[in-house]
Amino acid sequence: MFYTVLIIWLLLDQLTKYYVMNHFLLGESLPVIPNVFHLTYIINRGAAFGMLANQRWFFLLVAFVLLAVCAFYWKRLAKGHWTLQIGSALLVAGAIGNGIDRYMIHGVVDFFDFRVWPIFNVADIGICIGVAFVVFYLFSLKEDHE
Repeated sequence: MFYTVLIIWLLLDQLTKYYVMNHFLLGESLPVIPNVFHLTYIINRGAAFGMLANQRWFFLLVAFVLLAVCAFYWKRLAKGHWTLQIGSALLVAGAIGNGIDRYMIHGVVDFFDFRVWPIFNVADIGICIGVAFVVFYLFSLKEDHE
């Protein structure tokens, strides 16, 4: 299950970014629901909310460490509860997806724009949902599955 979710989410992330980069001009915004939800193409050179801008190598190192930790705990992840497997897969897929962007274009392609929240992408969604699933597992289910 881990690899299936990882591959599907990573492909979804990269395909949506490819589409946006090839169909929008940098900075262009398309209202889907005017003043509520737009597709806006930006390159984010920082982390969430633009923090730590231009720290490309730091973010690549963080992604590499995350992958190394997952590889180290692979046997535990592979036998873990579905929330741990899916959460870890989404987290890793998001880190790889944004890591590819940071390596290739020195920033991350973001495009989901809800106007009241910083612009984000599919990888960011995977990271957030993945963290939520892993935290849920750690605080709710871990004792039941050890």
